[in-house]
Amino acid sequence: MKRKQTGFSLIELLIVVAIILIIAAIAIPNLMASRMAANESSAVQETRAITTAEVVYSTQYNIGFAQQLTYLGDGGAISSTAAGLIDSVLAAGTKNGYTFLYSPASVDSAGHYQAFALNANPLAPGSSARKYFFTDQTAVIRVNLTVPAALTDPPI
Repeated sequence: MKRKQTGFSLIELLIVVAIILIIAAIAIPNLMASRMAANESSAVQETRAITTAEVVYSTQYNIGFAQQLTYLGDGGAISSTAAGLIDSVLAAGTKNGYTFLYSPASVDSAGHYQAFALNANPLAPGSSARKYFFTDQTAVIRVNLTVPAALTDPPI
């Protein structure tokens, strides 16, 4: 008397697992590249947002550019140290795989900053993103593929 076979054999299960692994090997690099492209696009947009916020800040308070990036964020009552022009996550300096380094410059006789520099650097180069960005009060966003971008790099 022969027994009726039910279920899958070991070879059938191994074939299914191998097919799933092949599909994953093809899909994961594409997913990582898409995530890096999204982070880079977000960094450009956040850089534009900070530049726009700086112009509004300078116009609204008539005291030059912000002394710190956190001054552009929200923190309760609107003032020159909590302007509410960008979200608090961005004002903290890290968002979507990038760190934003803000440096005010060119202090006038009244102690107001007349220029600034902003770098957007990947938190994990090659993993979270590949490109480095830079902008200043001119609002021209510049890019570098290997090191933190500077004023001499080409615009995007």
